[in-house]
Amino acid sequence: MTGSGRPQHWAPGDHILWRYRDNATGDVHICRPVTVVRDTPELLAVWMAPGTECVKPVMTDGTPVHEEPLATRYTAPRTTTRAHWFGTGVLKLAAPADPWSVWLFWERGWRFRSWYVNLEEPRTRWSGGIDSEDHFLDISVYPDRSWMWRDEDEFAQARRAGLMDAAGAARVRAAGRAAVELIGAWGSPFSDGWENWRPDPAWPVPALPADWDRTPAHTVP
Repeated sequence: MTGSGRPQHWAPGDHILWRYRDNATGDVHICRPVTVVRDTPELLAVWMAPGTECVKPVMTDGTPVHEEPLATRYTAPRTTTRAHWFGTGVLKLAAPADPWSVWLFWERGWRFRSWYVNLEEPRTRWSGGIDSEDHFLDISVYPDRSWMWRDEDEFAQARRAGLMDAAGAARVRAAGRAAVELIGAWGSPFSDGWENWRPDPAWPVPALPADWDRTPAHTVP
């Protein structure tokens, strides 16, 4: 991780944490160690390697969140668990002010599969990484430039469960429409050729630190 002061820009190869806070409690419940690919005023790009040990939420009885019935998915008690990222790695791209990040997925053998627009709170930077809050609604984008909404049922259920008020839901919908306009125009990052990027084979897999849920001393937008 970088030093404890106010973060500037990380260098390629630095290890940071990409974290999400629980929408109800504000506690960190998703933590993914990643390697910095690029960090400029315009874009943060990071690589989450296959096999990375991460933290994710689960129901208190151990049931994966996505297997919990939708009606109780956001009201039944949860905890966190450590688990290794399965499958191929993920390249994550985020412009500082955008209310979303764009993730790239490949099949084995580096056959590009799709982009995934994760609607979320603009990320807050701190010395060891970035924090955000997931907004439930997502968009899949395919190499032929077609797209589709994802998790609309979860977005609606989160609204019913009180995790988002009417104004917040309207902002997320507006962010989604803005992302769709960007996809239609085939703007950055979709037009930037990131699907041809490959990680440095010398990069080690970042370790999950014991204090993965620590509270940052300083944060910046």
